[in-house]
Amino acid sequence: MERSRIAVAGASGLIGSALVRSLTADGHQVVRLVRRAARGEDEVRWDPEEQYIDAAGLLGCHAVVNLAGAGIGDHRWTDTYKKTLRDSRVLGTAALAEAVASLPEPPRVFVSGSAIGYYGETGDRAVDETAPPGDGFLPSLCVEWEGAADAAQEAGVRTVFVRTGLVVAREGGAWGRLFPLFKAGLGGRMGDGHQYWSFISLHDEVAAIRHLIDREDLSGPFNLTAPHPLTNREITAAMGRLLHRPTLFSAPAPALRLALGEMAGDVLGSARVLPGRLLESGFSFAFPEIDQALRAALRS
Repeated sequence: MERSRIAVAGASGLIGSALVRSLTADGHQVVRLVRRAARGEDEVRWDPEEQYIDAAGLLGCHAVVNLAGAGIGDHRWTDTYKKTLRDSRVLGTAALAEAVASLPEPPRVFVSGSAIGYYGETGDRAVDETAPPGDGFLPSLCVEWEGAADAAQEAGVRTVFVRTGLVVAREGGAWGRLFPLFKAGLGGRMGDGHQYWSFISLHDEVAAIRHLIDREDLSGPFNLTAPHPLTNREITAAMGRLLHRPTLFSAPAPALRLALGEMAGDVLGSARVLPGRLLESGFSFAFPEIDQALRAALRS
């Protein structure tokens, strides 16, 4: 892709900051959406919960990438925090989509975040983008989250939904918490360990987003997961093997439910999600296997 102006919401998060580094390194001009007064041409003021954005700051952008949202695992899922999770995603996406649609010359593409939580519990059944949404809080949130981008689609802007899996990285997310535990020899399976975890390396996550920005023939939902999801038991074994640590500890399902409440379903649930459309589009994973993804995270 030629050097372009690209706006990123959620630029300070795990994926957003890595995407910004990648784009900047290749000479693209990145505009960050910030929740304070803009301090230069590379910032745009917005407030997702208030559905406010200085749309003029998006003028001239080739792409707008929306990765903003409160952390799924940051707090216990009380009714109050579930509202925070919803508002930070749905209201923010709607504000961005409407801003994009209002521009006299809209961007060529709107990439909007989503998650494999869309599919809910899949057990041993592998699913791709053709599968319907599951049941429960996360699937309903993802459906509403993606639906909030309607204004951009109706304005004719190519819209892509990135349904992201568990990102393997030291800097944050699930593995940001797992690595220190396993390094201390305190790692182990969760529940019975038979639940599938659909992972993706941070490198491949960023590369896939850039692939979807560049490919003007691609739109709709894409699963951002490695081609070979594994069970929690298999991933636990890989972590122990790579870090040369025992994996004797385990977190029983009842204890997790007591500690995490409703969020425990996300840890104990099984999501065997395949990147069908991403592979069909010709995308090539740099780190398709868990050992490769773990080593890449430890090198970063």
